[in-house]
Amino acid sequence: MNRILAAALLSALPLFAHADTYRIDHMDPPSWWVGMQNSKLQLMLHGPQIADLEPSLAYPGVRIGAVSRVANRNYLFIDLEIAPQAAPGELDLVFKRGAQTMHYRYALQARTPGSAQRAGFSSKDAIYQVMPDRWANGNPANDSVAGMTDRANRSNGGGRHGGDIQGMADHLDYIAGMGFTMLWPTPLLESNMPAYSYHGYATTDHYRIDPRYGSNDDYRQLVTKARGKGIGVIQDVVLNHIGSKHWWMQDMPMPDWLTYQGKFVPTTHHRVALQDPYASQEDQRNFTAGWFTESMPDLNQANPFVSTYLIQNDIWWIEYAGLAGLRVDTYGYSDSDFLTRWSGAVMAEYPNLNLVGEEWSTLAPVVAHWQEGKQNFNGYVSHMPSMMDFPLNDALRRGLAADDDHSLAALYEALSLDYLYPNAGNLVLFEGNHDLSRIFSELHGDENLFRMAMAFVATAPRIPQFYSGTEILMTSTIKERDDASYRVDFPGGWSGDKVNAFTGEGLGAREAAAQAYVRKLFNWRKNASVIHHGKTMHYGPEQNTYVYFRYDGSKKVMVALNKNKTETTLPTERFHEMLGNARSGVDVITGQRISLDGQVKLPARSALILEIE
Repeated sequence: MNRILAAALLSALPLFAHADTYRIDHMDPPSWWVGMQNSKLQLMLHGPQIADLEPSLAYPGVRIGAVSRVANRNYLFIDLEIAPQAAPGELDLVFKRGAQTMHYRYALQARTPGSAQRAGFSSKDAIYQVMPDRWANGNPANDSVAGMTDRANRSNGGGRHGGDIQGMADHLDYIAGMGFTMLWPTPLLESNMPAYSYHGYATTDHYRIDPRYGSNDDYRQLVTKARGKGIGVIQDVVLNHIGSKHWWMQDMPMPDWLTYQGKFVPTTHHRVALQDPYASQEDQRNFTAGWFTESMPDLNQANPFVSTYLIQNDIWWIEYAGLAGLRVDTYGYSDSDFLTRWSGAVMAEYPNLNLVGEEWSTLAPVVAHWQEGKQNFNGYVSHMPSMMDFPLNDALRRGLAADDDHSLAALYEALSLDYLYPNAGNLVLFEGNHDLSRIFSELHGDENLFRMAMAFVATAPRIPQFYSGTEILMTSTIKERDDASYRVDFPGGWSGDKVNAFTGEGLGAREAAAQAYVRKLFNWRKNASVIHHGKTMHYGPEQNTYVYFRYDGSKKVMVALNKNKTETTLPTERFHEMLGNARSGVDVITGQRISLDGQVKLPARSALILEIE
């Protein structure tokens, strides 16, 4: 049941004589399900002086465990206990004051069969990331919406351009055809901010899809349609902060709902302070409690009501929309104890799901700290299955962009640190994202280096993630942060575009060739179980080349990166542990058989991927 339907039901029910005083403006979550692993549910009610009312209900298997009134009398928190035997239906929540009565129908729904055991994204998948506003405009009628302050302006790099859920739904065949099996859109929740609302990281309503993208039901239909094409959907969530125009900000539930009692104190971004044995308590506190900007108030997840709200919100979206996972923005900036509780609660509800957190550090120990199973020196326990692999991304970009004969050592040495992670193979390796300069620009516009980067992302022992537009060599500025240049519209997503990357119409020869390479590479990977689950052996870079193998009990794949501007010949004897008696391999891109009889010839500036025969 969405918020609009809930409001309609409420309006049809008898209210107090002074209904203008007592009403329910928000009921979060707006619905729930029977048969959840956690039998407890906390409802947040918001309305004028709602705390004056005494709630009750009579429903088999459901009882009120506690009622909490907080500093703001416009809020009421009701803890429900839902027994395993409770049946789907509508709770009749009754609110009384004296002899007067108000009713609210609250939906308890049946879960989709198998929901609890749903499989999340894994190393067999490849993730395609889009910024919905900048990808495809399927419904121009919702570009600007009454009541939403930021209007469409495609000429403004910081404005809304009109991409939406319909645009994603219209082009799912393109994503599947490129070989990708997971779709990660940046946040779709309402962000009714006066400017820069397009990126979605400043939520103003946690239970509503931004109407400029579509409706809650449109989102759910997108997920269903994507699943039918072999694509799962990963939701981007923000635990750390909200937008300054969130409805909470107009009527704060309690004084400590935000950090620093609602006062803007900027974070100094000292992310290592959380593990630093010499760190001051102030630095540790400021990292998690400090605000990104004044327009993004920082949530105080040490407040148990805030914590519970956020946990339930993400579980609600997983269940409601049928998600295949969550990507968590600015992960380490949230309260550390809360993150333990949050990750534990989500994984307890969905033990086969996957969650990936953003910890923007190039230091492997900083990222490893957050992954489930890490034995941290300070005793910190996490239940987070995956993290974004910023250290390996940084090594990839540095190693390929540098103009020297030893730069591939950056990749080799970064991968050698996998012992620091409890489960390195479950990390997400990305070539780029919406916060980074385009990798083609970082690689000096060199198409051969580009192919090497794509080959590494596709074959490394990781879950690969790809940023839309990379496949057609989109460019950006690289010298300083320039979001607008990283987030240019995907060509073909708007009526009248002269270039259409979805169909190939108008693409230049090199852009089309790069797209074809990525398509071939990731469609091969889709069925390459040895890449999904195989072990890894690599060899220290020599002669400006780097060679590694992915292997299992029956198959072997050899990957050789050659940064030299001339053909390079390597003796195969060095790789005898992997090659054994093999005398040839098949190039997965060209289909050509390559001799491995005593030596292997690596074309200039190339990535050679061979299935060993």
